[in-house]
Parts: sequence; C-alpha cells; structure tokens
Amino acid sequence: MAMRCDSLWTNARLATLAPDREGLGVIEGGAVAATDGRIVWVGPAEEAPQAERSIDCEGRWITPGLIDCHTHLIHGGDRAQEFEMRLAGASYAEIARAGGGIVSTMRATRAASEAELVTDALPRLDALIAEGATTVEVKSGYGLDLDSELRMLRAARALGKVRPVRVATTFLGAHALPPEYADDPDGYVDYVCGIMIPRVAELGLADAADAFCEDIGFTREQTERVFAAAARHGLPVKLHAEQLSNQHGAALAAKYGALSADHLEFLDADGAAAMARAGSVATLLPGAFYFLRDTRVPPIDALREAGVPMAVATDCNPGTSPLSSLLLAMNMAATLFRLTVDECLAGVTRNAAAALGLAEETGTIAPGKSCDLAIWDIERPAELVYRMGFNPLHARIWKGQAA
Repeated sequence: MAMRCDSLWTNARLATLAPDREGLGVIEGGAVAATDGRIVWVGPAEEAPQAERSIDCEGRWITPGLIDCHTHLIHGGDRAQEFEMRLAGASYAEIARAGGGIVSTMRATRAASEAELVTDALPRLDALIAEGATTVEVKSGYGLDLDSELRMLRAARALGKVRPVRVATTFLGAHALPPEYADDPDGYVDYVCGIMIPRVAELGLADAADAFCEDIGFTREQTERVFAAAARHGLPVKLHAEQLSNQHGAALAAKYGALSADHLEFLDADGAAAMARAGSVATLLPGAFYFLRDTRVPPIDALREAGVPMAVATDCNPGTSPLSSLLLAMNMAATLFRLTVDECLAGVTRNAAAALGLAEETGTIAPGKSCDLAIWDIERPAELVYRMGFNPLHARIWKGQAA
C-alpha cells in the first residue's frame, strides 16, 4: 500500500538538522511529507510520496521551526526607565533604592490580572513567531508568591491557546527573594519547596522547575533543596548557573539530570564534564551578555571538547535581555561567542528541543516529529546568522499547517 500523505513541501533545500547527518543535514532538491500534522517522510523530491496537497517551495530553504528555549515572556511592566537611569550613570544600588530591579517587575506582575499578563506578552511572542519560532519556553519567577506564580504559569499556558505555537512552561519560584522574605532566604526556600512546587505540580502548570543559583540569588544548598522538591513531584530541572560567578551550579544541575544549565559564563571544566555525562544542554544567552556589557565569554571550547550540546535563546526579560529575536540572538552568539553557523542553527532547533525535553517531538525534520517548519527566502543558511534586523521568513508551518 502506498504511503498516505496529506501535505507535501517539495522543490526545497532542506536543513534537516538530523544528528546522524553531517553538518546541518542538508538535502538538496528535497521534500517533506506530512499527515495529520506529523512528518511521515523526508528525502529527495523525486522519491516523494503522492500527496493530497503539494506546495512548491521554489528552491527555498526549509529548517525546523525555531525554538526559543529560555524566555521570561510573562511579566508586568517594563524596565526602560531603569535602563535610562543606568545610561545616566546610576548604580545598581541606586536603582534598587529608587524602586527598580526585579522588585519593580514583581510589583507590576503581582498587580496584573492573568488577562493583562497575556495581553502584555503577546507582542513579544508575536515577534518570535514572525521569525519562524514554533516552540517557546516561558518561565514564571516574577510573582514570588503562590497566587502570582500560578497566575503567571496560567498566562503562559494561555499563550499557547491564543497563538499557533507550542509553549513549554517552567516554574522559577527560586528566582529572587520577595521583600517579605528579605531577611529569611531559607524560609522562602521552605515556601517554594513545601507549598509552591507541590501546588504547581498538582495543577500540572509547569513542565520543569528552575532556579537562580548565584551569590545574588540562591546558594548551592538552597538550589539543591529546590531540585530535590522538584524531583519528588516529577518535575525535570533546569538552572540559571555560573552567570556572574562560579557557584558550581552546573555540576549540581547535572547531578539531578538537568535538561539544561543556562548562561554559564563562569563554567569550569569540571562543570562542563559533569554536564556532558548527564546529557545536559548548555543554553547560551548572548542577549544578556550584550545588554549587561559582560566581558567574560562562556567557555565555548571547553563545551565543544566535552561534547556538551549548545542551545541559543533570547532570555527575553525586562531587566537584562529585552530581546525578542532569535535571529539576532544567533548573530550575537556567532559574533560575541564565536559559534559557527551550524552551531547557531542547531542551537535554536535540535539542541533547543533537547533543552526542553522535546527532542522526540520537534527540533529536526524527521519522520515521526511534529511538522514544525520554517521556510526561508535565502541562498544559504549562513544568512540566518549573518544579517541583523532583517527577517527572510517566507512561511511558518506548525503541526503541518501554515500559521
């Protein structure tokens, strides 16, 4: 019996990102067949199955739909005034005394309704979608109390209902200390582990749990308590690690089989080796590096040598990376961190999927995966990394449908 196929994209140049193929897994003169929103066949166009609907791509390039695996899309307010103050010479302490910093975002987020949070996030999400994103991770972490964190997670889930995009949610209660726990960090960690995580898990609102392990965040010991609580409730973990100092958080995350450790500017060789053993992804966030004018580049060579897969994400957030362009994030990763074109493209597709635990669902063009594609008006894949402020997306396919 001939293969059933309801849609066929043909006359295309495919960058499949298949791990068993060299480089980007290129198939010249290729085709992709899908049925009921899932890829059923990939290969040379002349061998393609018959289809009810055939789309001539006219020689365009097709990549997997892009994946932003680290964002803080849901939040109230913005921090543009704070940015202006910093440009005028204000210190972090002066900004904090003026009511700025994460506490200002927390206040705005706590004051916002779920509907307001969704409405405010949609322009940021739409910017990502317009550049070919088909999967976006969204973290909580600006509510810092149970009701507000749940409201953030519900708003993140709602984004996936009002737009044709896959949304992965991450609970980030251990993001910062709310003012009511300013003198009792361990008490707040008790609250995160004993009250928040059980409730989030019971309601099924998060796909993973995260924390900020840093000298201005949570200690390694406190982070491990969060990880242990997440494990008890069946939540995989991720970690903001080694951004500002080496707290050996990445090695701790690896101990718990973390999906990813993110930032990693101060990662050491032992941390990279631990991540490699655990299969954890290194998520690089060049937007924050750029915005904060950091000078310490993540140890890219050490990650390569250890065989740690590298993802690239926007870290879209109001305080340190107000970036909503994966294309620009790739350019920054190449320019600032010296990633290759192939590494950048794998970083926003195959490796980003792995960072979300979605490698079986999306991230490559392969039979069995969701038919999530981006079709580009380009002559070569390097253009996706090379250009700045230019969007060559021709069409975006999510679950087999143009969207």
